[in-house]
Amino acid sequence: MANIIISYHASVTAHDSLQHLLRFTKSALALGHTVSGIFLYQDAVFHASSHFSLPSDELQVTDIWQSLADLGIKLTLCVTAAEKRGLDITRCEPFEVAGLAEFAMDASKADKWVQIK
Repeated sequence: MANIIISYHASVTAHDSLQHLLRFTKSALALGHTVSGIFLYQDAVFHASSHFSLPSDELQVTDIWQSLADLGIKLTLCVTAAEKRGLDITRCEPFEVAGLAEFAMDASKADKWVQIK
Protein backbone atom coordinates (compact mmCIF):
# COMPACT_ATOMS: atom_id res chain seq x y z
CA MET A 1 0.00 0.00 0.00
CA ALA A 2 1.04 3.60 -0.55
CA ASN A 3 2.45 6.09 1.91
CA ILE A 4 0.61 9.36 1.22
CA ILE A 5 1.47 12.89 2.29
CA ILE A 6 -0.99 15.75 1.86
CA SER A 7 -0.49 19.48 1.50
CA TYR A 8 -3.58 21.51 2.27
CA HIS A 9 -3.95 25.06 0.96
CA ALA A 10 -7.61 26.06 1.55
CA SER A 11 -8.77 28.75 3.93
CA VAL A 12 -10.88 28.14 7.02
CA THR A 13 -14.02 29.18 5.16
CA ALA A 14 -13.52 26.55 2.42
CA HIS A 15 -15.63 23.92 4.14
CA ASP A 16 -16.00 21.79 1.01
CA SER A 17 -12.22 21.43 0.75
CA LEU A 18 -11.90 20.44 4.40
CA GLN A 19 -14.65 17.86 4.08
CA HIS A 20 -12.95 16.52 0.94
CA LEU A 21 -9.67 16.25 2.87
CA LEU A 22 -11.39 14.35 5.68
CA ARG A 23 -13.17 11.93 3.32
CA PHE A 24 -10.03 11.35 1.26
CA THR A 25 -7.91 10.69 4.34
CA LYS A 26 -10.38 8.31 5.95
CA SER A 27 -10.89 6.46 2.65
CA ALA A 28 -7.13 6.09 2.13
CA LEU A 29 -6.71 4.69 5.64
CA ALA A 30 -9.67 2.33 5.18
CA LEU A 31 -8.03 0.97 2.03
CA GLY A 32 -4.85 0.21 3.96
CA HIS A 33 -2.75 3.17 2.87
CA THR A 34 -0.71 5.24 5.29
CA VAL A 35 -1.19 8.99 5.56
CA SER A 36 2.11 10.11 7.03
CA GLY A 37 1.17 13.75 7.37
CA ILE A 38 -0.87 16.78 6.43
CA PHE A 39 0.98 20.06 5.85
CA LEU A 40 -0.90 23.35 6.04
CA TYR A 41 0.38 25.95 3.60
CA GLN A 42 -0.66 29.42 2.45
CA ASP A 43 -4.02 30.52 3.97
CA ALA A 44 -4.60 27.02 5.34
CA VAL A 45 -2.39 27.93 8.30
CA PHE A 46 -5.38 29.80 9.73
CA HIS A 47 -6.86 26.39 10.55
CA ALA A 48 -4.32 26.26 13.38
CA SER A 49 -5.42 29.57 14.89
CA SER A 50 -6.83 29.44 18.39
CA HIS A 51 -8.43 32.87 17.89
CA PHE A 52 -11.61 31.92 16.12
CA SER A 53 -14.73 30.14 17.21
CA LEU A 54 -17.54 29.04 14.99
CA PRO A 55 -21.26 28.93 15.74
CA SER A 56 -22.45 25.49 16.75
CA ASP A 57 -24.46 25.07 13.53
CA GLU A 58 -21.34 25.43 11.34
CA LEU A 59 -18.68 22.90 10.45
CA GLN A 60 -16.49 22.46 13.53
CA VAL A 61 -13.05 22.84 12.00
CA THR A 62 -11.08 22.22 15.19
CA ASP A 63 -12.97 18.96 15.82
CA ILE A 64 -12.06 17.71 12.34
CA TRP A 65 -8.37 18.44 12.84
CA GLN A 66 -8.41 16.81 16.26
CA SER A 67 -10.06 13.71 14.78
CA LEU A 68 -7.26 13.48 12.21
CA ALA A 69 -4.64 13.90 14.94
CA ASP A 70 -6.39 11.17 16.95
CA LEU A 71 -5.84 8.85 13.96
CA GLY A 72 -2.10 9.33 14.46
CA ILE A 73 -1.61 11.61 11.46
CA LYS A 74 1.18 14.15 11.82
CA LEU A 75 -0.27 17.64 11.38
CA THR A 76 2.17 20.43 10.55
CA LEU A 77 1.93 24.00 9.40
CA CYS A 78 4.36 26.15 7.48
CA VAL A 79 6.14 28.45 9.90
CA THR A 80 6.82 31.10 7.26
CA ALA A 81 3.22 31.20 6.03
CA ALA A 82 2.01 31.39 9.64
CA GLU A 83 4.35 34.20 10.61
CA LYS A 84 3.50 36.21 7.49
CA ARG A 85 -0.15 36.00 8.49
CA GLY A 86 0.43 36.94 12.14
CA LEU A 87 -0.45 33.53 13.55
CA ASP A 88 0.72 32.74 17.08
CA ILE A 89 2.85 29.66 16.44
CA THR A 90 3.26 28.97 20.15
CA ARG A 91 -0.44 28.08 20.50
CA CYS A 92 -1.42 25.91 17.56
CA GLU A 93 -2.13 22.43 18.92
CA PRO A 94 -2.62 19.78 17.56
CA PHE A 95 -0.33 21.13 14.83
CA GLU A 96 3.45 21.15 14.84
CA VAL A 97 5.40 23.99 13.27
CA ALA A 98 7.71 23.10 10.38
CA GLY A 99 9.33 24.64 7.36
CA LEU A 100 9.10 23.77 3.71
CA ALA A 101 12.42 21.94 3.98
CA GLU A 102 10.95 19.52 6.53
CA PHE A 103 7.88 19.03 4.35
CA ALA A 104 10.12 18.35 1.36
CA MET A 105 12.02 15.70 3.33
CA ASP A 106 8.75 14.07 4.41
CA ALA A 107 7.40 14.23 0.85
CA SER A 108 10.55 12.57 -0.51
CA LYS A 109 9.81 9.55 1.72
CA ALA A 110 6.19 9.29 0.56
CA ASP A 111 4.93 7.33 -2.42
CA LYS A 112 2.24 9.91 -3.25
CA TRP A 113 1.84 13.62 -2.60
CA VAL A 114 -1.73 14.86 -2.72
CA GLN A 115 -2.41 18.59 -2.85
CA ILE A 116 -5.84 19.85 -1.81
CA LYS A 117 -6.84 23.45 -2.44
